[in-house]
Amino acid sequence: MLTDERPTPSARQSSVVSPAPLAPPPGFGPVDRARGWVVTLFVTAIAAITRFTMLGYPTDAGTPVFDEKHYAPQGWQVLTGGWIEDNPGYGLVVHPPIGKQLIAMGEAIFGYNGWGWRFASAVAGTILVLLVIRIVRRLSRSTLLGGLAGILLVADGVTFVSSRLGMLDIFLALFAVAALGCLVVDRDEVRERMARVHDEGRIGDSEWGPRLGVRWWRFGAGIMLGLACGTKWSGIYFIVFFGLLSVCFDVAARRAYGVQRPWSGTGIRDVGPALYALVVVPLFVYLGSYWAWFASETGVDRHAVGNEIGTGGTWSFLPSALRSLWYYSGNVLEFHAGLTNSAGNHHPWESKPWTWPMGLRPMLYYFAEGGHVSGCSASSCVKAVMLVGTPAMWWLALPMLAWALWQTVVRKDWRYATVLTGYAAAFLPWLTTLDRQMYYFYAVALAPFMVMGIALVLGDILGRATSSYERRGTGLLAVCLYVGLVVANFIWLWPILTGLPITPQMWQHQLWLPSWR
Repeated sequence: MLTDERPTPSARQSSVVSPAPLAPPPGFGPVDRARGWVVTLFVTAIAAITRFTMLGYPTDAGTPVFDEKHYAPQGWQVLTGGWIEDNPGYGLVVHPPIGKQLIAMGEAIFGYNGWGWRFASAVAGTILVLLVIRIVRRLSRSTLLGGLAGILLVADGVTFVSSRLGMLDIFLALFAVAALGCLVVDRDEVRERMARVHDEGRIGDSEWGPRLGVRWWRFGAGIMLGLACGTKWSGIYFIVFFGLLSVCFDVAARRAYGVQRPWSGTGIRDVGPALYALVVVPLFVYLGSYWAWFASETGVDRHAVGNEIGTGGTWSFLPSALRSLWYYSGNVLEFHAGLTNSAGNHHPWESKPWTWPMGLRPMLYYFAEGGHVSGCSASSCVKAVMLVGTPAMWWLALPMLAWALWQTVVRKDWRYATVLTGYAAAFLPWLTTLDRQMYYFYAVALAPFMVMGIALVLGDILGRATSSYERRGTGLLAVCLYVGLVVANFIWLWPILTGLPITPQMWQHQLWLPSWR
C-alpha cells in the first residue's frame, strides 16, 4: 500500500498526510499560500527568461534544425491548410495533431521563423517548471522544496533544450506532469471528503465506505492524458500507470479512515468512475484532436472506407470516419514498427533506454564549424546544440531511484511512490521494444519526474523541523552546496545548449564522456 495512515478523530488533521521532509502544518497542504505563489512565480520567471532568450537562434540558414524540419512545416500546414498536416516525404503523418497545432499557434503570432515554430515549446517548458514547483510543494508540504525543484528543473539541460526547439516531446512531458498534478490534488480532496464523513460519524454507514461524488481534478487528469495521447502515442503508457496510481490512492484513503472493506469499496465505488475519467475521457479528447481531419476532404486516409478498405465487415456498424481513422492509425503503427535496427535502420546518435537515466548518450541537434563560423575570438569556431542532461543531476538518477524505491517499499511513502509511477510510465515501456530505433529525446518525459525525486531526497537531507539545530543547519548547507553545483554545471554547459560560438578546444572540453562524441 502507498500509506498506512490511520486517523483518530482528535488527530485527524495531523495524521492524514504522510511524513514529510519538513514537519507538515495542519491540514492537507502548505498554509503559506501567498509566499508559495511568490516563490512559484519568481522561479517561473527565471525559467521564462532562460527559455525565451535567443529563442530564434540557431537555425539552419533560416530553416528548422534536426527534427524541427518535420514539425515546423507541418505546423505551418496546419495554420495555412485548414488545420490538417501533411508529410509528402513519407506519405503519411506519423504523430497525432496536438503538438503540431500548438506549434502552429506560435507560427500564427511570429510567422514561419525560429521564434514562430519554437514559441509554443518555450511556453510549455516554462509552464512545466511552474507545475513541478506546485506538485513538489504539495507532495512535500514545503514551499522551500517546491522552489528548489523549480530551480533544478530550470537548470536541467534536457528540458531546457527541448523548450527551445519546435519538437513534440516537451508537450508530452507537460501534459503528463499536469495529469499527475491533478491526481495529487484529487488525492488530497478525497481525503478531505473522507475526513468530513469520518468526523460526522458516518464512515461505517456502509461496509464499502462513502461515495465520493464528482471528482473534477481526476476528470482534469483525464483531459491532460488525452492531450498527451494527442501529442504522441506514448501518452497511453501514462494512462495505464496513472490509472493504477489513482486506484491505489483510493484504496489507501479508504483503509486510512477505517472502511470495513476498502478493496471492495474501491472496486465498487471508485474503479468505474476512474475508468470513465482516465480512459473514456482521454479517448474522446484524443478523437477530438482529429477534429480538422474529420472535417476535411483531403486528410491522409480520410476516406479509406470504400477505397483502401471495404464498406462491409464486422465493424461496418461504426461510422466510416472512425474506421478510416483506425486504418490510418494502423499505417502509422506499421511505420513505427518498421523502424528497427534489425531492418537496417540506424542513426549515429540513436541510443537505448538503459543509457537514458544517466544521460550517457546525448543527442546532437545542430553543429557548425570552420572559418565561416565566427564569434569565439579564434580563427575557427564551433557552434553546437546538444540535448544533454545536466550531469550533476542525471548522474545521480540511479541512487535517487534506489532511495525512492526503498522509501516506497519499506517506509510506505506515498510521495516517492507517486514520483516513481511517473518515472516508470516514461521509461519502462521502452524496454519492451529494444530493437526499435530510439533516441535520447524520448527521455524528455523522464526529466520532471527525476527532478521531483531529487527534490524529495533533498528534503530528507534537510531533515525534519523536529531535528536539532545542528542537524538542520548541516542539512541546509549540503542542500545549498548541491543546488549551487547543479546551477554551475548548467552554466558550464550553456554554450552547447544554446549554440554559442566556442573554440574547438572548448568544444572538446564540453564532451565529458566518450559516449558524448
